[in-house]
Amino acid sequence: MGRRIVIAVLVAAAVAAGSGAPGWSAAAPIALGVLTPLSPPGDAAAGQLIVHGAELGIQYINTVMGGLFGGRDGCQRPATQVRLAVEDDSGVPEKAIAGFRRLVSEDHAVAVWGAFHSSAMLAAAPLADEFRVPYISTQASVADVTKRHFAAVFRAHAIDTDRVAAWSGFIQAQGWHKVAMLAENTDYGIALMEATKALIAAGKLDATLEAVIFDRTSSDLTPQLLKFKAARPDLVLNVGVGTPAYLIVKQAHDVGLFPQVPMLASYDFPVRPEYWKNLGPAGVSLAFISYYHPRMAMTALGKWAALEHAKRYHDVAVYANLNSFGDAVIVAQAMNQACSSDPRQIIAALERGRFTNWISTEVTFPRAEGVAWHQWSPPMIILQCTRGEQTYDTTPILYPPTMKTGTYTAPR
Repeated sequence: MGRRIVIAVLVAAAVAAGSGAPGWSAAAPIALGVLTPLSPPGDAAAGQLIVHGAELGIQYINTVMGGLFGGRDGCQRPATQVRLAVEDDSGVPEKAIAGFRRLVSEDHAVAVWGAFHSSAMLAAAPLADEFRVPYISTQASVADVTKRHFAAVFRAHAIDTDRVAAWSGFIQAQGWHKVAMLAENTDYGIALMEATKALIAAGKLDATLEAVIFDRTSSDLTPQLLKFKAARPDLVLNVGVGTPAYLIVKQAHDVGLFPQVPMLASYDFPVRPEYWKNLGPAGVSLAFISYYHPRMAMTALGKWAALEHAKRYHDVAVYANLNSFGDAVIVAQAMNQACSSDPRQIIAALERGRFTNWISTEVTFPRAEGVAWHQWSPPMIILQCTRGEQTYDTTPILYPPTMKTGTYTAPR
């Protein structure tokens, strides 16, 4: 059995008993589940950030909210605490299936979130429909997560088509026309390659693309990177996740491809504490897609999460923390609106309700057409590491123009 953790975060019994209707005793804690990568080949660092965010969410529900129900949204069920159950999917489809099954059948989780790898989430999604237990994507972005219209699957994260649109706009703004892409052989990597090719074919991106798919378990990408170096592209798109993302940066630096040729990473791993430890000076000049910047305005929930994260983990909160926290609180709001811990009722509440997360008071999951089904998207921005050991809050925003705080800085 994979790594399995159950965390119970409870406040004093008086809080639970005092918030319920007269004569009602405190109910047993309700399990909420997180299914996320905590070991290789998955991005274990991302999984740990997601777990930290979930822990903050449980803390918020049990303390600030005083638990579930207890008169909120007109629900007169007794105030009820929640506990967190965590499963490691290692970013592997088979482990995601087994982990989701354990969360629901053994831990009796009434909702699950935490997905980071798209392949893992897509593998477990049919089980969510089978069990009729809501499953929220925290960072899995491939279009099929919502495009396939699973009845119990929701996403409060970016869609790959939005990611491609962002880097397409950035490429055109920079005047680049010759693009190389190194993408891992996962649903995520393949989808981004195909979406970029489709944009070029439709005449919406004036560029050529040389795309190479690599095995995500590979430890040597120098042959592909040397090939790119010989072709002299204007930009290299780094579509690795976890270890491969770092490997591409390091080996591109070693062969003299980067930073001489600009590189854009497909997600926000450079904001993590380990980025400079892993890459040192080789990490300078990398541009990357993100969904949050410390200068962005947050809701009261987001401000609470950022402050508590700093107190609890002695570090600056990043998107993975905040979005996992947001998913936890969205689930709690849906349960209060439904006045129920029945997963089917939670699904119905998610579809019809309006929620607040860390950055928006207008989160909805409509039964819409195409990829908009059960979808809410955060902002999409492009940042750049312009100097060594740079802090998150000083990282310039390069794109979109409406949020721009700096321009692309080439190495000196």
